[in-house]
Amino acid sequence: MDYLISITPSIASGLKITLSVFVLTLILSLPLGITLSLARLSKFKPLNMTVGAYIYLMRGTPLMLQILFIYYGLPFIPVIGVELPAFPAAITAFVLNYAAYFAEIFRGGIQSVPRGQYEAAQILGFSYAGCMRHIVLPQVIKRVLPPIANETITLLKDTSLVYILAMNDVLRLARSAVQRDFNTSAFIVAAVFYLIMTWVLTHAFMKLEKYYARYDE
Repeated sequence: MDYLISITPSIASGLKITLSVFVLTLILSLPLGITLSLARLSKFKPLNMTVGAYIYLMRGTPLMLQILFIYYGLPFIPVIGVELPAFPAAITAFVLNYAAYFAEIFRGGIQSVPRGQYEAAQILGFSYAGCMRHIVLPQVIKRVLPPIANETITLLKDTSLVYILAMNDVLRLARSAVQRDFNTSAFIVAAVFYLIMTWVLTHAFMKLEKYYARYDE
């Protein structure tokens, strides 16, 4: 027990990286996901197909591969030749990846709204943008909360992938302690941190679902 207490502060210092990647990815990928979902539903075929190909690419390849490509591969592309530091590279990969997943979730939510509501909005004089903002999206938020919650929890756990860029997140610091002390107890500490964060997220989304459930009564 004394050993666990002694290593907890050093592992806890990795929360800064873990939570930074998580929060920034969530803040940036959610609005991008909504935008992509609207583009995916566009009647303009080139835009629709381009976004569809992007979503297929992001969902069809591993996130770890995308991180490695952005960090190690971009500098060698002649036209682009961009060399990103580890943290911006990780954020870029996470945002591009999760925006694709959120786009499909929002697309499903938008398509679940009855077509008659769009027609009623047009009769009332709403523009397409106004219909989306005031009528469709408020309903979509309630419908997509459960899958968004699942993706958000997955995102929290996926932040551990940044260890491949030598970023000192919770898991990398725990693994360093294991290698240094030849004691796997550090993994227990890391697991407890992830479980606590997952518990907080789960209960936050439960409260959100209860809040939006009021409108069904």
